[in-house]
Amino acid sequence: MPWGYEAEWDDAMNLKDASGVLRGLTFRVARAVLGLLPCGRISAFGTGDGKIGAILVVNLDRQPQRWRRVRRELGRFRTSDDAPLLSITRRLPAVDARDGRAVAATADVDATYRVGDQLHVQPDARLEACFGADVPVRMTRQEVAVARSHVEVWKAVMTGSEDHVLVLEDDVWFRRGAAAMIDRGWSAALKRCSNEGGPRLLYLSYADAGGTAERIDLGDGLFRPLRGLWFLSGYVLSREGAASLLRAMPVIGPVDLWMNYRFKALGALALSLPAILQRQDAGSDNSYSILPYLARAGTVDASAGPVPSDRTRVGTVLAWTRGGQHESLAMALSMLGLRVRVFDGDEDEIQARELHSLFGTFDAIVDPPLAPSARSAAIASTGTKFLMEDVPLPLASRLGPLPSARTLVFPHDMPDSERWRPLCALLGLDEPAQSFPAGAARGLRVFRDDRPNAARRAVAPLLRRNACQLDDSPWVLPARSDWRPSTPMAGPALFAERHLVHAMMTTTPSSFRTLVETFPGNLASFEKEGLLQDENGTRLVVSKVGADGRPYRSGAFASAQAFGHGRFEAEIKAAPGKGLVTGFFLHRAAPRQEIDVELMGGDPTRMLVNVYFNPGDDGATMAFGYRGSPCRIDLGFDATLDFHCYAIDWQPGYIAWSVDGRVVHERVGWDPTPLPHLPMHLHANLWVPRSEELAGKIDDETLPAMAIFRNVSVKTTSMTAAFKATQPA
Repeated sequence: MPWGYEAEWDDAMNLKDASGVLRGLTFRVARAVLGLLPCGRISAFGTGDGKIGAILVVNLDRQPQRWRRVRRELGRFRTSDDAPLLSITRRLPAVDARDGRAVAATADVDATYRVGDQLHVQPDARLEACFGADVPVRMTRQEVAVARSHVEVWKAVMTGSEDHVLVLEDDVWFRRGAAAMIDRGWSAALKRCSNEGGPRLLYLSYADAGGTAERIDLGDGLFRPLRGLWFLSGYVLSREGAASLLRAMPVIGPVDLWMNYRFKALGALALSLPAILQRQDAGSDNSYSILPYLARAGTVDASAGPVPSDRTRVGTVLAWTRGGQHESLAMALSMLGLRVRVFDGDEDEIQARELHSLFGTFDAIVDPPLAPSARSAAIASTGTKFLMEDVPLPLASRLGPLPSARTLVFPHDMPDSERWRPLCALLGLDEPAQSFPAGAARGLRVFRDDRPNAARRAVAPLLRRNACQLDDSPWVLPARSDWRPSTPMAGPALFAERHLVHAMMTTTPSSFRTLVETFPGNLASFEKEGLLQDENGTRLVVSKVGADGRPYRSGAFASAQAFGHGRFEAEIKAAPGKGLVTGFFLHRAAPRQEIDVELMGGDPTRMLVNVYFNPGDDGATMAFGYRGSPCRIDLGFDATLDFHCYAIDWQPGYIAWSVDGRVVHERVGWDPTPLPHLPMHLHANLWVPRSEELAGKIDDETLPAMAIFRNVSVKTTSMTAAFKATQPA
């Protein structure tokens, strides 16, 4: 969520200008010191009528440190009866996003909401202009888990014996003066709701949605919110309020968003200033479904996307593995948000200066052949942490002793289900919602840095290739690397061994299926009527016919099965006209990976190629990125005037794009991303981007327009010996 709230905690300590690392460290030290000091009584809590009689803290079983921290925070206060606040506090286990059964389809939560729901809480003209209010958004697993956790709280409140309960999430702290703020606000709320036995919902913690919240000021430290509050980290709920929420289920969308629709029915109140704030040293493994939409609309930067934990807190990591068939540890580090480079172990020794240079690009280096000078430099650097699996004895002897406080050794018999905890504890990160990965097969070279050498970069390009703006993510080279596309090798790089699929596309073969769907950035809905076939092939036709809430209708098809590495080829005559994109690409979700060919109707002499990479095993819900790593290439012809053969050659550690048999672009590992490694479906479509920057503004007078596909094929392939000889060792 676009939570722009800045928490202040002391007049003498301004954390706003501190770096993320210093801010978190300073905050943690300050809270530890203040936790030793009693803060007196909060009279709103206690036994009897008109009191908040209980506190429920929502906490994951796998995060006991958060439960300890919030207990320490609550331990500073006493009730009106002079009893410890902890005496009325109990923990309620949170629903874990890792538990597939817990976040499966349920009557409690409807996981699909609309962009308009986001706009209701926080209006934004750019978001509405880019997507429209009716565009559907699908909640992430983490959002569903959070919503279900609060639903369980409401059930506990409704069936409990206390009239009013304070609900806390486990990453909170009480700001300076909180006791007086809560007492004043609670007293005012009781008077205002005296005929109802007290308030049904009172926010003690919240964030104003970008300063847009609509409220009615009531005085006495209270206001009545009409809409525009984020967070559910601290709120008082009555039994009647809980029953009202349960009657209104299902929760539609993120739970703090949905609560805004319940304000009127509950007569919701809020403190004029929040008395309870979220900790600044508590990272989150949550993933927000609206962030890609906000980033695409330019409301937030792409770096605000669902990237895992704050890697600036980690420092640098050196890791050595046992060298098994799958690279589990490298994949896990990548899923934690680190840029990971893996070595094969037979390279030349890395000297201290080289190691320093490597850490200028990568956060974690796995299986590096360190020279003694590099090892000494790493040990001397207090920000470097060390990981070891059961490495061979000669390697362990060569590495020698490592700093025990900064070193984690995984026992050989440690099950994968237990590996996140010690790893994240060492790195200072929260455990992710994903399962610990088995990792990619070593032969897929997923995290190898196989970028072309300097001599090869100096060769004049055969075709002009322009790098576009890249995603800012842990799976793309940092901006300071100044990535530029390399020159492709002359001639074909691969040869085919056998056909898996060959379709003339004059009819719909069983190997492909017509798609009836759309996606957020598309102004067209793909419908059966948008796909026609005749002796020339399959025509995808875009027309000014509204469908599924979109102003245009078009066509798309995809392979019935997912494919591993191979050669994917089609003869395509692209659709002409600004605002139209003819796409031919490989794609998968969970995690999202993609290899694209896109032909712009308004710029038909160039082709856009792109790669998206997210880490994880099959099923990992990693889906960051809306830019990818695009590059535009001059074709030397108009792609809308005739058929041309476009091919994607995808191999372990290598991708080549060919046009009419000539390689025009290629990528290797970390050039500028790791390469997709999981099976993907082959897609073709004709779509209308919402982004005019990508393809221009569509001219309805040019419609209908069509793209034609024929002779689509999928082949297994292998690299030529000549190509292998050109690759770095």
